[in-house]
Amino acid sequence: MSMTQSFRMYRTVAGISFACLALSACTSPTYGTGKSASEQLLDDLGNATSITGDQTKRNVKYNPRPGLVVPAQARAEQLAQPQQSLANRETNPQWPETPEEARERLRAEAEANKDNPNYRSPLLAGNGTNGQMTETQKWEAFRKAKADAQGGTVVNTNTRKYLTDPPVEYRNVSQDELADLGEPELKKEKERKKKAALAGTGKSWWNPFQ
Repeated sequence: MSMTQSFRMYRTVAGISFACLALSACTSPTYGTGKSASEQLLDDLGNATSITGDQTKRNVKYNPRPGLVVPAQARAEQLAQPQQSLANRETNPQWPETPEEARERLRAEAEANKDNPNYRSPLLAGNGTNGQMTETQKWEAFRKAKADAQGGTVVNTNTRKYLTDPPVEYRNVSQDELADLGEPELKKEKERKKKAALAGTGKSWWNPFQ
């Protein structure tokens, strides 16, 4: 191979390689930066290995940050005070009283009036502010619950108290159905044995002429 042919071959290979690089640069996305990914990578590597750095960034002048603007003393005194929280009974009398607070208040009230013969604590009133019952009411409730458990009180089945209860028509059963005991077990056993005896003969129990 002569030198001229070798030079032509190298020139052809270089042209093809350059054309491939140009096409790859044209087809690669730029993501709005005007540069392909490979070009941006080369620029970043060049900037990272550069000693001098970017001259345009070195010439940027930074101004000092201004100080805070503080209002005058006369104007500061005119500012509205923060609103107090209304989520407690000290600042809001309408705030509901918790059971613990009511118990402490009634105990303190009973302690303060322990020498007063005319004072009656709500804790002993029964069904009072705290919903407690006296001993007499507790015994009456116990006797009533015991009588209900023994069938002393007839439960009304014609009303539906909760949505989970079955409908009223499903709970009303006729007395005939309640008294019906069904077919006796002895009769069922005889029928079962009769069918088992006829199962191996090929005859039907309902056709005696077979």
